[in-house]
Amino acid sequence: MQITDVRVRKVAKEGKLKAVVSITIDDEFVVHDIKVIEGEKGLFIAMPSKKSLDGEYRDIAHPINSGTRKRIQTTILERYEQSLEEESEVDAEV
Repeated sequence: MQITDVRVRKVAKEGKLKAVVSITIDDEFVVHDIKVIEGEKGLFIAMPSKKSLDGEYRDIAHPINSGTRKRIQTTILERYEQSLEEESEVDAEV
């Protein structure tokens, strides 16, 4: 499995939610609404979820094992950091 595209949409408001991301896997499958969140120990991702009838949030799509989760998270966070750098370079030019 290869992550072939990452699209980052930064969130403008202040708070823990920093961005919403879509990833494409093997140029064939897209997962939308992965969230980049600022936690106490740094940035992490939250997979797309839905509120169930009992009020709990349940992931709609998620990796089966921790190795895959780590690979997805690393790829997304690298692209998020890259988008922040690109934004600061544009701001510096203006």
